[in-house]
Amino acid sequence: MFGKEILQPVVANLERFSERNAFCIENKFYTYHDFSDMIKGIRILLKSREIKNKNVGLVTNNDIETYASIFALWIEGYSYVPLHINQPIDRCCNIIEQVGIDTILDSSKKSRYGKSAIICTNEIKNTNTNINIDQNATDDDLAYILFTSGSTGVPKGVTISRGNIAAFINSFWDTGIQIDEKDKCLQCFDLTFDVSVQCYLSALIKGACIFTVPYTEGKYLYVAGLMEEYRLSFAVMAPSMLRYMQPFFEQMDMTELRTCILTAEACPKKLLEQVYRYNPDIKLFDFYGPTETTIYCTYYKLSNSFHNKELNGIISIGKMLKNVSGIILREDGIECECNEKGELCVAGLQVTPGYWNNSEKNISSFFERELGGNLMRFYRTGDLCYRDEDGDIMYSGRIDNQVKIQGYRIELGEIEHQVREFLPNKNVICLTKEVADIATLFLIIEGEEFATKELIDYLGSKLPSYMIPSRILFVKIFPLNSSDKVDRKKIKLIIA
Repeated sequence: MFGKEILQPVVANLERFSERNAFCIENKFYTYHDFSDMIKGIRILLKSREIKNKNVGLVTNNDIETYASIFALWIEGYSYVPLHINQPIDRCCNIIEQVGIDTILDSSKKSRYGKSAIICTNEIKNTNTNINIDQNATDDDLAYILFTSGSTGVPKGVTISRGNIAAFINSFWDTGIQIDEKDKCLQCFDLTFDVSVQCYLSALIKGACIFTVPYTEGKYLYVAGLMEEYRLSFAVMAPSMLRYMQPFFEQMDMTELRTCILTAEACPKKLLEQVYRYNPDIKLFDFYGPTETTIYCTYYKLSNSFHNKELNGIISIGKMLKNVSGIILREDGIECECNEKGELCVAGLQVTPGYWNNSEKNISSFFERELGGNLMRFYRTGDLCYRDEDGDIMYSGRIDNQVKIQGYRIELGEIEHQVREFLPNKNVICLTKEVADIATLFLIIEGEEFATKELIDYLGSKLPSYMIPSRILFVKIFPLNSSDKVDRKKIKLIIA
C-alpha cells in the first residue's frame, strides 16, 4: 500500500515532470530532475555504509538534500527520525539514545553530531543510476518516529508505519482535496511536526511545486511574501499564522489561493470567515488530528455562506476520515449520546503502532473495544468533544493537561519538570491563557519574586523555544482544592 499510494507516484513523477519545478527553497528552484539526482546520490551514500538500525536520524535543514534524504531512506527501506536544528543538543541526543540511532543524515556545513555517525548529504556526486524501490520493506515497517513533549521531562516517540501513511494519503484524497502539477503548494511546518509530511507528500504525489519556509522568527511575513510573489494556490497553515497575516489581507492578492487547510490548533470561526472577504471562491478546510492518528483523522469543509458550525467560536472538526473510526466515551466508558461531551477515541488504519519503547504509555493510551462487530484498537486523544445531530464533531478542549502552542502539542508537565530541576525547592505551575487571541504560556512560581534570567537561560538549553514561558508570575502561597491539590483553576483566575 505504501508503494502504491506514495513511492510509485513520486518516483514516476521524477521522470514524468523532470523539467517542472519540484521545490522553491529560499527563492531557488529545483526541478524534479534535480530532486531525482539528489535522491540517487543519497542512496549511494546509504549503500556505502553498514547501517544496523533501520531508524536513521535526519537533521531537518531547510534544503533539497533533507527532503531528498526522506525519499532515499524510504526507497531503501529505512525510516527517519527528525532532529531539529534549533532544539537543544541535549534533547536531540536523548532522542538518538532512546532509538539507538547509529546513522545520521546531515546536510549542515558543520554538524553538531559525532563524525562516526554522520553521512554528509551535501557531498553528493552526480549519478546516472536508476531508482528501484526496495521490495523487502512492508507496510508494518516504520516510516518515521516523531518525538513530542513528555510529562516526565523526556521526549516520547510516536511511531508511524508505512501502512499508517499510506492509509492517511488514501483518506486525504477521499476528502475531495484536489492538487495537480500546476499547483504551487506551501510547506511552512518544521519537519519535526507531522503536518509537514502531508505538505510535501501531497504535492510530490501530484507533481506540484513545494514552497518551503526557513526557520525564522517572522514566518508569517515570509509566508505572506511567498503568497504575494509566487501566487501560491494551495496552503496548509495553523490559525495563528493566519491571525498574524490578517493585517496584511487588504494588501495581499489572495485570489490565486484555491485551497487552504487550517490545522494544528483550534480554528476561530470569525478569523476563517474573514478570508472569504478577500477570496470568496476559496475552499477552506479545518483538519484535526493528534500525531498518534497520523496527521489528521477528521475534517470539516467550511462554506462562504457563513453557516459554519462552531462551539464557543471554534469551528467544528467535522467527521472522521475514510480510514479511521471514532467514538466519544464518558468517564465510565459508556459511549456518549448525541450532544453529550466525552473523550474522543480513534481507531483504524491510521492509528500508530504505539510509543517507542514505552510500554507504560502504550497501556494507558490504547484499549480494545468492539465496534460494528469488529474488535478494534482505540487511541485516547484526551480531547473533550461531542457529536451533533448531523454527526459532526465539536471540539471543546483538552481533558488532561496537554495544550497546543504555535501548533505544537506539549505537556505542561514537561515544562514544570524542567523548572523544578532548576528550582528544586520551589512549587511551580505552568498554564496557558489567551492573550490577544494567542495561546500564551504562563509560569507561576510559589514564593517571593526573584530575577529569572538564569532560569530562562536554563530552560532554553533544555526545551524548544515554543515551550519556554513568555510570562513569569509569582504567588506567595498556592491555593489548594478540596483534595489538597494545587487548584489550577484558582491560579488561572489570578493571571486573568
